[in-house]
Amino acid sequence: MPILSRRTALAALYCLLAAVPGHAAGDNSSVMRALRDGGLVIVVRHGATVPDQADTDPLNFDNIAAQRNLNDKGRTLAKTFGDAVRQAGVPVGKVFTSKYNRAYETAVIAGFKDIEKTADITEGGLVVSPNENSRRIDALRRLLATAPMPGTNTILSMRSARTGSTSKRAKPRSSGPRTVATSSSPVCRWRSGHTSPRR
Repeated sequence: MPILSRRTALAALYCLLAAVPGHAAGDNSSVMRALRDGGLVIVVRHGATVPDQADTDPLNFDNIAAQRNLNDKGRTLAKTFGDAVRQAGVPVGKVFTSKYNRAYETAVIAGFKDIEKTADITEGGLVVSPNENSRRIDALRRLLATAPMPGTNTILSMRSARTGSTSKRAKPRSSGPRTVATSSSPVCRWRSGHTSPRR
């Protein structure tokens, strides 16, 4: 296995281990048991994208050529993340992605199966109305609060747990499943193959 892939796999697992609520950072066996038992909603940021591309047709999700798409690093990270999840025995049930191809492709390359694109977790920014951005935040909260199928974890592949052009963050309500955030999401960040918990 190439060094980048091994480092990335370890980083992905580190994020999962560090992010499970109610577990000490050094208590890996307890965290792994929680991940393997299921019942978590895992938020994953899509892989790295081509830096000189822009979303030039943001209301037409079928026009993939006009979107900011994954680059080689993003595809490698997605595959490695999926491999790490499977190697760790973390059960994945339903996977929701934003309607942008970069989020969907991240889930496909990761090897997840039951994948559904939804506007509910698609970044809207300035191209949708403030009411639509608010609706998406509420819909994301509902997804975060929805219990996964028994014995599985739900994965959300998206830009972040932030929608719209504001810094509003969709936080889960106190009831519902525990939420784990990985990658560049609120808990962990990836930088040149190095991952650390976000403070």
